[in-house]
Amino acid sequence: MTHLDTELKILKADLIEMWQLVVNQLEKGMKALTNFDRDLAEEVMENEKRVNSFELKVDKDCENIFALFQPVASDLRLVLVALKIGNNLERIGDIAASVADFVLEADTDFNKAILEHTKILEMYAVANEMIADALEAFDQEDTRLARTIFKRDKILDDIDNKALDRVLECIQNYPDQARNSLLVMSMMRKLERVGDQSKNLAEEIIFYFEAKVLKHKKKKKKEGDE
Repeated sequence: MTHLDTELKILKADLIEMWQLVVNQLEKGMKALTNFDRDLAEEVMENEKRVNSFELKVDKDCENIFALFQPVASDLRLVLVALKIGNNLERIGDIAASVADFVLEADTDFNKAILEHTKILEMYAVANEMIADALEAFDQEDTRLARTIFKRDKILDDIDNKALDRVLECIQNYPDQARNSLLVMSMMRKLERVGDQSKNLAEEIIFYFEAKVLKHKKKKKKEGDE
């Protein structure tokens, strides 16, 4: 194994460890919401510092590889992808922390009927699954699994598009939970963005293993149809 191979192995290991941390952040955030566990929400907030530290480490790893080895072909793609994935994961970490912060803003437990009617728990579960599957796709070099992420983003979009109407119904039916209903809507807006970040992750995975650029592909196709 060359020195470059060793450094690339370290880079990939750091990226996977960061990814696992972000997956755990989302899972803990969902439990904090479901169980109104303020201590767990605080833990998610505190762990955001670790996510940020990981992004800086991944960036440093990439800078060192660029400076010392000038990688080409698949090695170069891994470094480029690592930079972008690290940024996407950091943003998802921010989202997880923001949702946890909304839990801390609540004065009382969230009415389970509101969580069910708004479908926020379904949204959370899909978002968690997308990030976890993206990690598996990267680790197992499975671009087929990566491609399944694009369709699942539509589930988050559909739930988010109906969020306002459902929240207004909750405010009407549970006026004592009006504040919590608004907090749920804020969480849903955040979780919808996890889908966008997950699509970015899937695109980078496909670029790394297949050398195919998917970004802006749909936009160009639409422009060609006009």
